[in-house]
Order: sequence, then structure tokens, then C-alpha cells
Amino acid sequence: MGLNIDVAYVAELARIALTAEETKLFQAQLESIVGYVNKISTLNLEGVQPTMHGQVSTNFFREDVVRPSLSRSQALANAPMRTESEFKLPKIVEDS
Repeated sequence: MGLNIDVAYVAELARIALTAEETKLFQAQLESIVGYVNKISTLNLEGVQPTMHGQVSTNFFREDVVRPSLSRSQALANAPMRTESEFKLPKIVEDS
């Protein structure tokens, strides 16, 4: 199966410097991986439901119930910077 995967190009996109030996090794490994993935496409999957996980997952979220919590003054008591009723954060400006 002649797969056309340019490992050197992919390494360049990822900004990874590869030696000639590494490129040859990774070329063979990547072709092997893609070959196995291509084998999956030959399977008859008619009637098989798509899944995101190999195991059944259950939603473990608790019910959203109102419960007693900290008062505003208790929550702000140990804040390093605050105003009367809010946490105060340093200004962050990103230069693009």
C-alpha cells in the first residue's frame, strides 16, 4: 500500500528538527499506523452504534440544590486585593 506521508513536511510544520535516520524511522512507523487505520475501514460496521468511549459512561453530576454557603464578607476575608464587595484583580493587557 503506497501511502504518501511526508514526514519531513509534517516535522517542519511542527517545528521539529529530525535527522535523516529519524525521518526514515518515523516514515515507516507512520505508514504502519495509517495502514492499521485503513484496515478498520474494511470492517462491516452496519448496525453498530457510534460511541465516544469504549466503556459505558454515566453522568455523575449531583442535583443542583441550593445549600448554605459562605457570606460575601467571608469569601472576601482572605482576598489579597478587594473592593467593598468584589475580588480585585490586576489589569492584564495582551499586546498582539
